[in-house]
Amino acid sequence: MPDEPIIDLHSDDYFMGEALRQAGKAYEAGEVPIGAVIVRAGRIIARAFNQVELLKDATAHAEMLALTQAEEVMGDWRLTDCTLYVTKEPCPMCAGAMVHTRLARVVFGAADLKAGAAGSAMNLLQFPTLNHRSEVTPGVCEAECRALLQNFFAAQRLLPRPKNKSDARQE
Repeated sequence: MPDEPIIDLHSDDYFMGEALRQAGKAYEAGEVPIGAVIVRAGRIIARAFNQVELLKDATAHAEMLALTQAEEVMGDWRLTDCTLYVTKEPCPMCAGAMVHTRLARVVFGAADLKAGAAGSAMNLLQFPTLNHRSEVTPGVCEAECRALLQNFFAAQRLLPRPKNKSDARQE
């Protein structure tokens, strides 16, 4: 049909939509809903969502898991011609890993004013003395990314909490 919109499979909105699908999986698993995909030559080569609680691993952020997958697909730790899409601005740990893997570009949805390391609180992705700098595109599908996070944390606040940490250990 000539009146139907053409879907640009190479657009930032399309790939952020894929990252949002991953974030939805995190939400369903009770994880902070952050999703990431890595794209090379217009194709998704890695998909991941936060799994910190599932794996009992503080480093199991969506970005870190996606980087590991992409390295495996590429057969190399260098991701120089890849773009990472993530629903929330990367933290310092993830941004550091992105610099080390030499990602060409990082696209994120919701900014993190308190701890974002892609321009909000700091900018490790373009830090002048580091050996690599990634292009940064902020605010893609920002409203959807932010709403998912806000809804998750609003629901978390409604859950009953143990009175103190020792109570949590006993349960």
